[in-house]
Amino acid sequence: MRIKTTFKPAWWLRNRHLQTIYPSLFRKAPNPPDYRRERLETPDHDFIDIDYCGTGKQPLVMLVHGLTGSSQSGYIKGLQSVLLKHGFRSAALNFRGCSGSSNNRARSYHSGETEDIQFLYQTLRRREPDTPLAVVGFSLGGNVVLKWLGEQGSRLNLFAAVAVSVPLVLGVCATKLDKGFSRLYRGVLLDELKAYMHNKLQHLDSTGQTQEAMKVRELGDLSAIGSFWQYDDRVVAKLHGFDDVHDYYRRSSSRQYLKSIAVPTLVIQAVDDPFMTREVLPGPDEVSPRVQLEFTEHGGHVGFISGLIPFRPEYWLERRIPEFLLRHRVA
Repeated sequence: MRIKTTFKPAWWLRNRHLQTIYPSLFRKAPNPPDYRRERLETPDHDFIDIDYCGTGKQPLVMLVHGLTGSSQSGYIKGLQSVLLKHGFRSAALNFRGCSGSSNNRARSYHSGETEDIQFLYQTLRRREPDTPLAVVGFSLGGNVVLKWLGEQGSRLNLFAAVAVSVPLVLGVCATKLDKGFSRLYRGVLLDELKAYMHNKLQHLDSTGQTQEAMKVRELGDLSAIGSFWQYDDRVVAKLHGFDDVHDYYRRSSSRQYLKSIAVPTLVIQAVDDPFMTREVLPGPDEVSPRVQLEFTEHGGHVGFISGLIPFRPEYWLERRIPEFLLRHRVA
């Protein structure tokens, strides 16, 4: 079902690129109160770091960041603080190697990797079987969330889910980032991914994990890679068991999973998102009755900045997401 949006972009930030870039340049989200980190050992003897905000018995919201982001990203820290004010605890998942420490396996994370969010969910459910749980994902994390919701169907005990700025069709989005001004984002993200892999190799070598280090070394010199098509073919597909980039994009794109979602879910997408095109947006006939589609004409990529006074931004997502969660919260 498609619903009418309440988002109105700031008149001084209507451009898609300004909406996208402004938070990364100017936002200084404070550390959320009542904050702690836990390291969970995964079933394959690696680890993921989870950053919690809040204690007690309130409902708990899992948060999932985007590509090259972390729990320290402004949109995660800002949302954690706002959720706490609305009576929600939160648990921010750091994908493997994104918490400031390289992980202990050659494998990393990618748009279709749902094992770790399932592991976190099962861990929280085992500890707190009666606590109301929800999940919110951004960008790549939103794709992971939607794919996971579709895979699990009615097996999940969640009261709500939200996904923002999702690359619903990965191949289309990878091609979009090869064009025009969007190449700027591509360059920054690829540089960060190459540094991520370089740091991983150094870590695996220094800790004597020779076999895992060899898997990374066998990928070869990544410095000449200039597109996500190339990176995902050379790195993601080879490290994570896909035949090639086409197999990875086909199996991991989340739009095909929307019909199987059984949790009340809000999908927020900006039509002017510079990471994608209109053709990735699903129609109402492509989603389950539990999914609401909220498309805005403006907003950029994980921007959605409103406000009347220049340089006094209002982050609309921090109003809209709690509003949806509160509406569906169960006692």
